Amino acid sequence: ERLVLFICQDPYCSFQTFEKLLIANRGEIACRVIKTCKKMGIKTVAIHSDVDANAVHVKMADEAVCVGPAPTSKSYLNMDAIMEVIKKTRAQAVSLNESICCSFISLLSLQASEGVTFIGPDTHAIQAMGDKIESKLLAKNAKVNTIPGFDGVVKDADEAVRIAREIGYPVMIKASAGGGGKGMRIAWDDEETREGFRFSSQEAASSFGDDRLLIEKFIDNPRHIEIQVCVLADKHGNALWLNERECSIQRRNQKVVEEAPSTFLDPETRRAMGEQAVALAKAVKYSSAGTVEFLVDSSKNFYFLEMNTRLQVEHPVTECITGLDLVQEMIRVAKGYPLRHKQADIPINGWAVECRVYAEDPYKSFGLPSIGKLSQYQEPLHVPSVRVDSGIQQGSDISIYYDPMISKLITYGSNRAEALKRMEEALDNYVIRGVAHNISLLREVIIHPRFVKGDISTKFLPEVYPDGFKGHKLTDLERRELLATAASLYVAEQLRSQRFLGTPRIPIAKSKRSSWELSVRLGDGIYPVAVSKEGASFSVEVDGMKLNVTSEWNLASPLLSVTIDGTQRTIQRLSRNASGDTSIQFLGTVYKLQILTKVAAELSKYMPEKAAEDTSSILRSPMPGAVVAVSVKPGDTVSEGQEICVIEAMKMQNSMIAAKTGKV
Repeated sequence: ERLVLFICQDPYCSFQTFEKLLIANRGEIACRVIKTCKKMGIKTVAIHSDVDANAVHVKMADEAVCVGPAPTSKSYLNMDAIMEVIKKTRAQAVSLNESICCSFISLLSLQASEGVTFIGPDTHAIQAMGDKIESKLLAKNAKVNTIPGFDGVVKDADEAVRIAREIGYPVMIKASAGGGGKGMRIAWDDEETREGFRFSSQEAASSFGDDRLLIEKFIDNPRHIEIQVCVLADKHGNALWLNERECSIQRRNQKVVEEAPSTFLDPETRRAMGEQAVALAKAVKYSSAGTVEFLVDSSKNFYFLEMNTRLQVEHPVTECITGLDLVQEMIRVAKGYPLRHKQADIPINGWAVECRVYAEDPYKSFGLPSIGKLSQYQEPLHVPSVRVDSGIQQGSDISIYYDPMISKLITYGSNRAEALKRMEEALDNYVIRGVAHNISLLREVIIHPRFVKGDISTKFLPEVYPDGFKGHKLTDLERRELLATAASLYVAEQLRSQRFLGTPRIPIAKSKRSSWELSVRLGDGIYPVAVSKEGASFSVEVDGMKLNVTSEWNLASPLLSVTIDGTQRTIQRLSRNASGDTSIQFLGTVYKLQILTKVAAELSKYMPEKAAEDTSSILRSPMPGAVVAVSVKPGDTVSEGQEICVIEAMKMQNSMIAAKTGKV
């Protein structure tokens, strides 16, 4: 009897929902849904493409079925195949990819005839809010503040130019069925409007199967703030807003860093935004968790941007400050239960920050996709108050077919400063090898004085890094710390190589050395460094200053905790070779150094340097992807800046241009 009472008190087991749920998604969000289903005792069915056969979400689910080849249109968006899986596995409920939802009307008959329930709002709400044109009209009717613009479908490039002139530049060209930054372009003149129309319509057709576009006024220098809405409209009529998320740090209209709550909103503005979000949700009889996005100007005027009828990528920060499991709430609502909370019950407890960790090169346009196999992967779960939502593991492949997200890294604290400090520590302790990643950019953002003060907008990255991101700029003290750490690592390696299973290789060898004179190259500088061993520590002289470096020197570990004159640093040595070249991740940024003995450094000046490859006559794609269009042919004369081809990578289209005038 005591056992039964204990089980019933578990919030995940105190009500009956579904026996089996099919998840029509992949990656971290599929894994996130499976975790809650396991807690609720619900069996899960995963779908996957052939290249995702060994994906984490496939291994986590109770059942898994392949629905087609790698391209999403032939697998994760293959409606016929997914319907067959639903029937075959006898799933009682389905959690859908939003891209499917808008065109999954045929599933309504399945719902009626076979009793399949959808985890999410009904089709009417999905269609209304998934269509940016219709959603804007509905928002106006619901008395929600909207951005000035054209409320119809733009037919062609000429009409786009005419509308843009009427609205006044700059304008935002957006895919009507879009999201996630895809199918969006900012245009500042007629030429950019024509080009933006072409690329946005192509991206929209590729990503959403719908090339319709709308145009609205681009609000310069805004904040991007969302309101999480949890609504129950199936005869109960209850509605809640679960506070806001600040999502202003973006690149290419895609969010990079999010936090909850926002440093910018006061209680009155927060309440007004929340009430308008709920009013819009009620206007479309919304019945699930969803997100209403707003742009907020410097005077705290806010304008409706769009409503996302799905579990947003950044939902964990809302869960952290409210204590709610949004997936559980969605499943309960879908089953017909009323909400268990009132608006007055929704707290703001503490502060949460989320960083989106991507397989991207942040030094190229703040992040161009990288592909490859994760040769080593270790999440920083040993750091207190850290949550990692991921759909990959060591050995996973990052391919050109899907979004390059590795994980969502979330930290929580009693206040913002504590949450940011934990994020800094978590980023330093995150091990990712085999692909390029954006850890360095994320770390620089969260420690930047403007971000720390809360002085942010959607233009933060281009304003702070007008010439592009270059990595962390070392202070003189940090440079000395890096040189001392690198030199100590070198000496520790030399000492380890003299021992075999803790015993000297040659018992009759001469007594150990206690001092080393080294030459360390960092960037354009060459620095003499003297190292002497003092017990378990190294005394290192750099620039005439002595630093004490202490560590356990476990060189087999991907993470090294080093203390330099009392300051603790977590570093990663990524590579080394016999020529003295080594790469060290220090303060988030990877630095390339060359460490040589004084004698070797003297001799190295006689080594010829390898000439750099001349690439001025070559057009080389800066990222892996598919060539979707070639605008020239052999023999054509092209001018500097002329489009040569279009590369599609991770559903984004990029125009490749000639770097100089010449003949193809």
